[in-house]
Amino acid sequence: MTEKANSSLLSQGTSQSNSQSTLQPLWQPSEAQRERTQMMAFMRTVESKYQQHFGGDYEQFHAWSVQQKEQFWSLLWDEFAVIGEKGERVLIDGEKMPGASWFPDAQLNFAENLLRYRDTQAALVFTNEHGARTEISYAELYQVTAELAAKLQQQGVQAGDRVAGMLPNCIETIVAMLATTSLGAVWSSCSPDFGVQGVLDRFGQVEPKVMFTVDGYFYNGKTIDVSDKVNAIKAELPSVAALVVIPFAGIQHSINDAQAWADYRDSSAREITFVPRKFNDPLYIMFSSGTTGVPKCIVHGIGGTLLQHIKEHALHTDLRREDTLFYFTTCGWMMWNWLVSGLAVGARLALFDGSPFYPTPAAMSDLIDKEGITVFGTSAKYLAALEKAGEKPQESHNLSTLRAILTTGSVLAPESFDYVYHDIKTDLCLSSISGGTDIVSCFALGNPILPVYRGQLQCRGLGLAVNVYNDSGKPVLGEKGELVCEQTFPCMPIGFWNDSDGSRYHSAYFERFENIWAHGDYAELTHEGGVVIYGRSDAVLNPGGVRIGTAEIYRQVEKVDAVLESIAVGQSWQDDERIVLFVKLREGIELTDTLRNEIKQTIRANATPRHVPSVILQTADIPRTISGKIVELAVRQVIHGETVKNTDALANPEALELFKNRAELNR
Repeated sequence: MTEKANSSLLSQGTSQSNSQSTLQPLWQPSEAQRERTQMMAFMRTVESKYQQHFGGDYEQFHAWSVQQKEQFWSLLWDEFAVIGEKGERVLIDGEKMPGASWFPDAQLNFAENLLRYRDTQAALVFTNEHGARTEISYAELYQVTAELAAKLQQQGVQAGDRVAGMLPNCIETIVAMLATTSLGAVWSSCSPDFGVQGVLDRFGQVEPKVMFTVDGYFYNGKTIDVSDKVNAIKAELPSVAALVVIPFAGIQHSINDAQAWADYRDSSAREITFVPRKFNDPLYIMFSSGTTGVPKCIVHGIGGTLLQHIKEHALHTDLRREDTLFYFTTCGWMMWNWLVSGLAVGARLALFDGSPFYPTPAAMSDLIDKEGITVFGTSAKYLAALEKAGEKPQESHNLSTLRAILTTGSVLAPESFDYVYHDIKTDLCLSSISGGTDIVSCFALGNPILPVYRGQLQCRGLGLAVNVYNDSGKPVLGEKGELVCEQTFPCMPIGFWNDSDGSRYHSAYFERFENIWAHGDYAELTHEGGVVIYGRSDAVLNPGGVRIGTAEIYRQVEKVDAVLESIAVGQSWQDDERIVLFVKLREGIELTDTLRNEIKQTIRANATPRHVPSVILQTADIPRTISGKIVELAVRQVIHGETVKNTDALANPEALELFKNRAELNR
């Protein structure tokens, strides 16, 4: 299957680039803008070194990067001057997935590559929702990391040990990660809003030697003391030899047997002795959402994470030293790990923790202007909520520095593309990106040399043999199917923690198609060279045997002004499946038959009659994970009377009660 699929993939690339799209782009770079990008510079380097000619055509370049993956990844290492010994061999057993080994002779250190700059340029600037601001230079970042690394080493932390942080997105969190990984130890984090069991389900599996936390945190104007939570967690984590508390909220805490952040450093340390590690030694342990059981512990390697992030930052985002990169994220979401790798290209990172709507919905637009943010990353849900709030930043803010907006977390509806270009800024690259914790990066993402088409992710990532398969396992273009990756790539996980025979890892990604990574997204490759994501495969609706992505319904429902958000699930009904839609409405609005009809008519007019729900019900809230993703599977389980195995993975588990025993679902 692999050879045939790869051939199809490459021929698709050629046919797309040779055909003219009938769609009109919402934005496209000028020729001068294209020429200034690192993507074009790297493309020309490849042309010169390997006697290729792409003519500026990204699809042809992408096809080459997949066909010649060893040359591509090796050149990426060289051109972006990865610090370390690359070794002679690039790939062993390259046809095996899993089983391939990238850069088997390499030695490098992750933190050393993120701390390559040690000058006075600002590295990190942190702002909380009350406006408090702290900035630190690259030289200062190196120094404080050296002091913390020395203390961790004195504590006995060494290569392979785990260090964990239950922390907000602040400067100290990045310092703790860098100090940990400088020693070759493994970092794992979650945000302080996780519940006790949610933290134990994660950190209990990886058994950290040191744990960092805070006294409390802020959200939506409130100060939350985490003392009782931390004490309960520490009591169940016998592996933790040191518990370090950062005075983030500045409150009097009652955390037991804790060491203060200010004291947990060796002020005499001046240099960091970076511990060299193998390319595929563990760097991060990250966690699946865990809504169907205890979270899977996904182990990511040092070299693969670094190379992939450099590629995505420098080539796909055109990130440079003069840029300020922002991503609204918590430390329990993979976008935090993605964000901090921006240090490797020397950019300035803007950090924020709190509610993006506090004290007003204009808070993030204010931050863009105040900090001169050039690349602004957020969730699709944030943009939808901003539009619902009636915000029009283009009329109220300057935004002169802003050149790109990135969105992920859920599908960015075509209407949100319209909103960005109409009400935020006309001249910017809007890049919807998609990948996940599974690869700590993206399969499909932005591209500064390509146009932006409404509703589409701009392209497949370089070096990744991304395709879409139908139910028969055949590659398809312009049709919906399973998003797959047909060849090995460096940022594949090492495996799952405590999965000695690899069976859980194999089951997660390789059970559907042999030797092919099945990602679990329902998607489509477009004739423009882009990608459309329709939702998670396991949440796909199937009324009358017709597969429907939930995002296809959400984009229509949320056009209705009264609807704030919605969740659609399939209910087993009379030997078939029917669509049940729950809607969260604006405050003070009740779901009437008139409103139901408006919702149905909007869906029918803009999708198909098959997309129209059989049942529409009102709900006061919609359950979501800590990272903000709605959980269709959990709601489906509840309406079928099944038990949701792990409600601690949810930010608002109480919302599930709203879906139990709804009499309307029995008629």
